[in-house]
Amino acid sequence: MTKVFIDGKAGTTGLKIYDRLSSRADIELLTLPEELRKDTEARRKMLNSADIAFLCLPDAAAREAVSLVDNPNTVLIDTSTAHRTNPDWAYGFPELSESFFEKVRTSKRIAVPGCHASGFIALVYPRVEAGAISKDVLLTCFSLTGYSGGGKQMIADYESGERDISLDSPRQYGTAQTHKHLPEMTVISGTHNAPVFCPIVADYFCGMEVTVPLHKSQLCSGFDINSIKEIYKAKYNDAMVSYRENTDGFLAANILAEADNMQISVEGNDERILLIARYDNLGKGASGAAVECMNISLGIDKTTSLVIGK
Repeated sequence: MTKVFIDGKAGTTGLKIYDRLSSRADIELLTLPEELRKDTEARRKMLNSADIAFLCLPDAAAREAVSLVDNPNTVLIDTSTAHRTNPDWAYGFPELSESFFEKVRTSKRIAVPGCHASGFIALVYPRVEAGAISKDVLLTCFSLTGYSGGGKQMIADYESGERDISLDSPRQYGTAQTHKHLPEMTVISGTHNAPVFCPIVADYFCGMEVTVPLHKSQLCSGFDINSIKEIYKAKYNDAMVSYRENTDGFLAANILAEADNMQISVEGNDERILLIARYDNLGKGASGAAVECMNISLGIDKTTSLVIGK
C-alpha cells in the first residue's frame, strides 16, 4: 500500500486531493492532528515516512518542505509555483510529449502546472513543436476562471452574504503583467517572449477557459486553421486531454466544472483563429493534475480516481 502525505491539506488544493484519494484501497493517507500540521519536526517525520508527498503550500513553505526530505525514495509533487521552471523537476503535464510523460513517471520531484498556465501551454507548445509558429512570436492570452482559484479567502469573499458589489461583475486582475504563471508559460511552451496576459475572475465557483488569439500573419508558411486543428487532433487524443469540435458558437467556461480533464478546440477562420482550452481550475488546473502525476509515478492508469467530463 502506498503511503501518501498531503502537506497543506487544509487548503483548497489539498482538500481536493484528499477527496480524490480518501476512498482508494491502494492508498494509506498519513495525517497530522490539527495542532501539529504546522510543526516542522512533525511534518519532517511525515514527509520522510511517505512514499509520495503532495506539497500544497505557498512557495516559501514548499521550498522549506523540500529541504526537510532526506528519504531518497520519497516522491514530492509540488502544487506551488516554486519549482515549475526548475529543469531538475519534472513538469507535470504528461500529455505534451513522451519525454514529459517519462520524466513524470521516473522523477522523484514533480511540479504541478499552474491553472492558467496549463491552458496556455497546452495550446502553444504543440504549435511551437510542429513549427507552426516562431519561437519569437508575440502572443496574447485571455483567461476566464471561477473564483475558487483564488483559494479560501476569495471563496469566502464571494460567498459572503454581505459581499462587495464589485464581486457581482467579472474582474480583470494581474494588470501589471507580472503574474506568477508567466515564467512557466514562457519556458515550458518553448517561446521566447511572455504573452500579454489578461486573466479574469468571475462570479461562478469553478471552471476555466483559456484563449490564445492568432492572426494568420503569426502562422509560419504552410499552416492554416485546418492544419492547426490536425496538430491538436494528433497530439491530444486520450481521456485527460482531447480535441473537441464546437458546434453552436458558444463556449461555457464551466463546462468541465468538477471534472479533471481538458478539452481543446479551434475556432475562427483562416484570417483570425481562436485557440481555446477548457477545464476545471481545481481539476486539470490543480488537484486533478497532481493526482494524475501520482498515478503515473505509481505505474497505474493515470485516470484512476479522477472524473472525466464529456
